[in-house]
Amino acid sequence: MAETIVQIKHSLKVITNPADPRLANWRQDSRSGVQQALQQWEKQQLKLAAKRENFKTRFTFEAQQWDQGLSHVAGVDEVGRGPLAGPVVAAAVILPHDFAELDVIDSKQLSEKMRDQLFDRIIAQALSIGIGVVDATVIDDINIYEAARLAMTQAVAELAPEPDYLLIDAMTLQTDIPQLSLIKGDARSNSIAAASIIAKVTRDRMMADYDRQYPGYGFAQHAGYGTKAHLAALAELGVTPIHRRSFGPVKSVIADKK
Repeated sequence: MAETIVQIKHSLKVITNPADPRLANWRQDSRSGVQQALQQWEKQQLKLAAKRENFKTRFTFEAQQWDQGLSHVAGVDEVGRGPLAGPVVAAAVILPHDFAELDVIDSKQLSEKMRDQLFDRIIAQALSIGIGVVDATVIDDINIYEAARLAMTQAVAELAPEPDYLLIDAMTLQTDIPQLSLIKGDARSNSIAAASIIAKVTRDRMMADYDRQYPGYGFAQHAGYGTKAHLAALAELGVTPIHRRSFGPVKSVIADKK
């Protein structure tokens, strides 16, 4: 008895080898449903091949250092420069050379669900991960740019084994470790992208905790960014200890309350 179209579609979901002899047999099948299923499979394989190639390209900067014997290349990124509340968080990640999570890319391009899934996979596979956290008080003291640099420096210091080389998203650090600053590095380097995911998920979870500590501001929803809802809550409820008092909208609320 010939396979049904449903059975063939089910089989195609798990076939990845273009030399699989079943494909040749199905190509001889005159049923339009089978041919449509094969065309869809081929399109998916082309997309997957392009995805693999793009992923490989995003290891270019790491591979340049690996080829020179620098095996522990760390990607470094931070999140949280723009919000009115909460810390700036940085992560440093050393990936294994055979890391193959194709969906890893700049955290801003990913859904929350995908970030959470990749967070767990990166944690499980990374050779080393470091986290740096700089709170609102320090941000107010030294400015947000220097706070981001400090968080990155903290993250690098947490790495064990220590990195041989740093790939950093649009920043340079005061360190003896050789480094390369990459504009839009989280979209150009898998290591920086992994760091961006770790930093983003870590900070989002911190803000969810703050939401329970300081209810009414919606920190779990907007992570401290200056949304309309956040600004309204700020005007009504006032400034919390995690608000950045040097930021304009917060300054204005403090001035109005005097």
